[in-house]
Amino acid sequence: MRNLQSLYDHGRLAGSGYVSILPVDQGIEHSAAASFAPNTDYFDPAKIVELAIEGGCNGVASTFGVLRSVSRSYAHKIPFIVKINHNELMTTPNTFDQIMFGSVEQAFDLGAAGVGATIYFGSEESSRQIQEVAAAFARAHELGMFTVLWCYLRNSEFKVGKTDYHASADLSGQANHIGVTIGADIIKQKLPENNGGFTAVGTGKTHDRVYDELTTDHPIDLTRWQVANCYMGRVGLINSGGASGGESDLAEAVTTAVINKRAGGCGLISGRKAFQRPMAEGVELLNAIQDVYLDGDISIA
Repeated sequence: MRNLQSLYDHGRLAGSGYVSILPVDQGIEHSAAASFAPNTDYFDPAKIVELAIEGGCNGVASTFGVLRSVSRSYAHKIPFIVKINHNELMTTPNTFDQIMFGSVEQAFDLGAAGVGATIYFGSEESSRQIQEVAAAFARAHELGMFTVLWCYLRNSEFKVGKTDYHASADLSGQANHIGVTIGADIIKQKLPENNGGFTAVGTGKTHDRVYDELTTDHPIDLTRWQVANCYMGRVGLINSGGASGGESDLAEAVTTAVINKRAGGCGLISGRKAFQRPMAEGVELLNAIQDVYLDGDISIA
C-alpha cells in the first residue's frame, strides 16, 4: 500500500487520484530499431527516466535492463515499474507469447516500487500466462510492490470478416475482470473501439443487457464498461496512448485522456507518442495529458 501510494503521490498529478505513466518496454515488444530509430536518444536508459521525471509522470515502466542500469541514480527519484515478461520478436515465424524475462525478486533488488506484466487473453498460451502472472503478483505483494497488468487480447478468431474485435468493450472488459481477479492493482487496457465481440465470435457467455442498456456506441460508455469490470473502478483502469501517428499525437492523447477520465478511469499510460520525438515535445505531450486530469471542469460523465 505504501508503494502504491507513492505512485499516486508523485509527479504533477500527485494527490489527485490519477496517474500518468511513461512505459518504454517497446525495445523488446516491438524491437529496439522500430522503437528508438525515430529518436535514438532513447537507446540510453537514462534518457527514458529523465523524460518521465521532466514530464511530471507518476512513474516509469520499463525492462529489467533499462531500470537496472540506472537504478542507483533514479530509483529514489521516481517510482520504478519493472515489466517482468515480454513477447520477443526474434523467432521465425513470429510467435505471440509472453515469457518471463526475470524474477520478482530481481525487480525488488533494483528498487522497484511495482511490477508489470502482460497476458494475451484468448491466446493458446493464456492459461499458462495467467498462472505465471498470478504467482508473480502474489510474490510482489509479499515483497511490498504493487502490480500493473497489461490486459491484451490475442486470437485470430477475434477478427470476424472485416471487423477486428481485439479492442471490443465486452471482450476487453472480461480480460480486465480476470486481471483484477488475479491480483492486479492497476489494469492497463486499450481504449475500446467497438462492442459485440462475444456475439460476433460466438464463444464465451454474455448478456443482452450489456448491449441494450449498459453500453452505447459512445466511447465513454464503452470505456465505462471496462471500468465496471475492474470491480466498478475499485481497481484503477489506465488506457494506453497507442502508437505514434505524427502530428495528430497530441490531439489523440488528450482525447484518450478525456474519455478515460469521464468514464471513471484513473489515468493514461503513453509511451511512443512521447519518446519518439524530441524531449521538449515529449514533455509537452505528457503535460497536456496530465492537464486533463487536473482540469476540474472535465468530470465523470
